[in-house]
Amino acid sequence: MTPNTVCANLLVVMFAVLTAVTTSAQAGSEVKPAASAMPPELQRVRAALEKYQDPVVAIRDGYLSTLACINFPNRSLPGHEQYPKGAMGVHFLNAQLIGPVLDPMKPQILLYEPEAGGKLRLTGAEWFVPLAMAKERPRIFDHDLLGPMEGHEPLIPAEMAHYDLHVWLFKDNPEGMFAPTNPAVKCAGYSYALDLDSTKMVAEGMKH
Repeated sequence: MTPNTVCANLLVVMFAVLTAVTTSAQAGSEVKPAASAMPPELQRVRAALEKYQDPVVAIRDGYLSTLACINFPNRSLPGHEQYPKGAMGVHFLNAQLIGPVLDPMKPQILLYEPEAGGKLRLTGAEWFVPLAMAKERPRIFDHDLLGPMEGHEPLIPAEMAHYDLHVWLFKDNPEGMFAPTNPAVKCAGYSYALDLDSTKMVAEGMKH
C-alpha cells in the first residue's frame, strides 16, 4: 500500500468519524422554537424570561418549585380537560403574581424539565387565574385560557378552580406552542415524577 493510499484511507475514516459525531450531537441537541418564527410579542416575552434559564434566578424573583414533574400518560377522561399525552414538567409558582389581570411579561408559573445530573431546563411559562378572581374567561396572546378546571391534586387542592394557558417558549412542542402538555418533555428518571389523570372541568359560573 502506497503512502498516498494510506493518507486517502485515513481521510475517509476521519471524515466518517466526524460525520458520525456531528450527527450524534445534532440528534442529542434540544429543539428550541425559532424566535424569528414567533410573533413580536412572544419574542419580547421570551427575551424577558431568558434569565430564568437559571432556576436560582427564578427563586430570587419569587418563583418557588412545586417539586413534582407532572406527566399525563393516559387518554383524557370525559368531562375533563382534553390533554394530549405528554408532560408539563416541574412548575415554579410565584404566588405574588396571581390576580385577575394578566401581564404578558410576568407569568405566574415557569415550567422546567429535569435533565440528567439533576439540572432543570426552562421549557415554557404558564399564565394562571383562579376562577374566584375571574370576572370573565381570561385571554392572552390572542388565546383563551383553558378551564375552568379543578386544581391539580396533590400539588394544588382540587378546590382551587382556575384557568390556565401554557406557552412553550423554550422547547418545541409537537402539539403546538399553546398546548397544555408537551410529549417532548420527559419526567422519567426524576425522583419526584408524578403521573396524573386529566384534570376535571368545573362549571364556569362557579366561584370558590
